[in-house]
Amino acid sequence: MSSWMARVTILLAAVVFLGACSSKRPLMPTPDVYSLGIEQPFAENLPAELKTVDMNIMYATDRLPSSREDGRLDYSMVRAPTLAFGEAVVNIDGDISWEKLAADARTSERSPALNLGIKSVTESTKGPWDSVAYYGSDGKNVLTGEGAQKLAVMHTTLHGMLRERLATSPRKEILFYVHGVKTSFDEALYTSAELWHYLGREFVPIAYSWPAGKKGLLRGYNYDRESSEFTIFHFKRFLEWTAALPEVEGIHIIAHSRGTDVVLTAIRELVIAARAAGENPQERLKLRNVVIAAPDINLRVALQRTEREGTRWAAERWTTYTSTGDKAIGSSEWLSGGGRVGKAGYDNIDDFARMWTEHFSDVESVNRDSVIQYQGRSGGAFGHDYYRSNPAVSSDLVLAVRYGYPPGAENGRPLGPIEGLFWKIDDDYLKSPGDK
Repeated sequence: MSSWMARVTILLAAVVFLGACSSKRPLMPTPDVYSLGIEQPFAENLPAELKTVDMNIMYATDRLPSSREDGRLDYSMVRAPTLAFGEAVVNIDGDISWEKLAADARTSERSPALNLGIKSVTESTKGPWDSVAYYGSDGKNVLTGEGAQKLAVMHTTLHGMLRERLATSPRKEILFYVHGVKTSFDEALYTSAELWHYLGREFVPIAYSWPAGKKGLLRGYNYDRESSEFTIFHFKRFLEWTAALPEVEGIHIIAHSRGTDVVLTAIRELVIAARAAGENPQERLKLRNVVIAAPDINLRVALQRTEREGTRWAAERWTTYTSTGDKAIGSSEWLSGGGRVGKAGYDNIDDFARMWTEHFSDVESVNRDSVIQYQGRSGGAFGHDYYRSNPAVSSDLVLAVRYGYPPGAENGRPLGPIEGLFWKIDDDYLKSPGDK
């Protein structure tokens, strides 16, 4: 095989793993911030309902339902015409006690192999499938047949589910997880559950899963990419409906890979709508943290979505995680002609992008943007899931989202400053010389 063909083979394999999934998965490693004793994983007053190995995760999806041999509800990569809401029970090893699980959340050397499994998936409601929805000439939403009635039921059910969970949640805030390409419905649930677990179980977790996972190399990636464009309408409406519930005090979003474009575009469109209505986008959307990890989106497109449109002012804090060693994003760069945010570093962005980062690093506001360059050695087979698989990076995620710390050692988040909005993190983040 020629060197050129070998390189293409490696690149295409990495495309498959942009969001690679499996039917079962071990729980992510314990973040260093807990295993080193810097913070405690769970508050002493954590409600008893949340001290369990069975994690109840809400989900929203515009995947078409599918059946499994064991009879459990599943969702395929086929695009559905409307959203469905429900709940899933994700289990961490059926025979481990809460006390043992909590103890394992304080050490990097866990005694048992903690694995994630899904006990049940229950769909609570879905929107009208037999109705045509569109906007009329007067700008109002029109639904044919019994669509309006079904949509009202869906809203009522969603808000009821949220209220029930907010009642026992230590923080009256929502935690969204939005995945990337080549990701199954189950995988979205697993990641949502483990992130919620290591964020102290303090939020109401929601997995937003869009129609990804088409088989094939280039054709599969292209299908998933178009699905990410298809789902923007549904995610936008779901985010808006969630924020409209008075009991919701804040919303945090963690988006991975291609899911970052879903989030950026949806927020952009909601910001435009809020401004047109004379409303403050941040007050309307209640966005506290927006995290985009290993973003599979062109850098200049991202700048248009956020900086030039003013979308950045819709959230209190934006955090971007990048890595020049991300082979999956490298494959995406090869396919699309380069310039992906997921590999951006201060030294490899063009003058146009550098001008924006330097300008906004000097802007005095309650908002704070940061681009965190991961310079470590691990992050999965293709270096693409370091935000959850690397204990140093997941620690920074905890400090940013759970505790709301801005970058800087003086703020309890000792990232290394580079220039402008750029900071660096490596595998020894938070470790003292004696720990390394």
